[in-house]
Amino acid sequence: MPATAVPTRRIHTTTPREARRRMTTVSIAMVTTIITMTAIIMTSIATMTTTTTATPMLMTANKAPTTPRRRAAAPAVTTNQSSKVETSSGEPDAQPRGERDAISKNEAAALYRLMTWLSPSFPVGAFSYSSGIEWAVEAGDVVDAASLRDWLAAMLADGAGFCDGVFLAHAHRAASSPEDAALRAIAELAAAFVPSRERQLETSAQGRAFIDIARAAWNCDGLDRMISLCGGTIVYPVAVGLVSAVHAIPLAPTLHGFFHALTSNWISAGARLVPLGQTDSQRVLAMLEPVVVATARRALTATLDDLGSATFRADLASMRHETQYTRLFRS
Repeated sequence: MPATAVPTRRIHTTTPREARRRMTTVSIAMVTTIITMTAIIMTSIATMTTTTTATPMLMTANKAPTTPRRRAAAPAVTTNQSSKVETSSGEPDAQPRGERDAISKNEAAALYRLMTWLSPSFPVGAFSYSSGIEWAVEAGDVVDAASLRDWLAAMLADGAGFCDGVFLAHAHRAASSPEDAALRAIAELAAAFVPSRERQLETSAQGRAFIDIARAAWNCDGLDRMISLCGGTIVYPVAVGLVSAVHAIPLAPTLHGFFHALTSNWISAGARLVPLGQTDSQRVLAMLEPVVVATARRALTATLDDLGSATFRADLASMRHETQYTRLFRS
């Protein structure tokens, strides 16, 4: 039997040099792969960061404004950067904020004079008179802040306060027109419209002092003529109305200022007589504010036929003060 040939397999033996070369190639491939993967990862991170950063910026840019939209009839809005204002049409107003808020020269002059003439420091001697409040305290009608407030509210709304306001308003209108005959008639009626001798002394002495100081320090064209038209006695409310009209000061603020001065003087007298502290005195003045405002409005529209007083107790107080044994005030 013939012998069968057995195939032989050639065994390749790797030399040390080849082994080193293969290891170097594998190492280079691995390093390249790692670098590539690292680059991919870094690119992804950068992309995510950019997206995250850009998203809020886009949201902020596209977000609707939080400031409410102005209506067409809304008042002008002042800008934050300058003193100019914008009108309702959106156009900037050339008038600066300070000038826009300021009052006119004539208004400033009128306010200055009213505050001076009706100030407690204006020397008409008002602090010397109590309008019968001294007797009311002596008789026990006024004993504290509440009773003083009630007494003065009646005097303002239904007594001498309202009547003085009507005389002031009509004297102001007559002097502004001018109506010579009407001004004289008002001055004469106001001088006769007092219930007692002390009340006559109070209003005429203050009126004369007001006129004298106005002539000396605040004289103007036409004032002397208006004073001469009154003929004789000029009581305090007529004097205030006449002088303010000649100085072209509007009637309404003059009347309100007069009532404030009158009420303040009455409270000052009551505070010394009761006595009251400064805080209680201011509380009384605050509580009388609506009475003063309402009385001034009535006096502005009242006619001379509306004159009248219903404060009989206050009128009696001014009469009995003449014979009061101990007195601090002249009325």
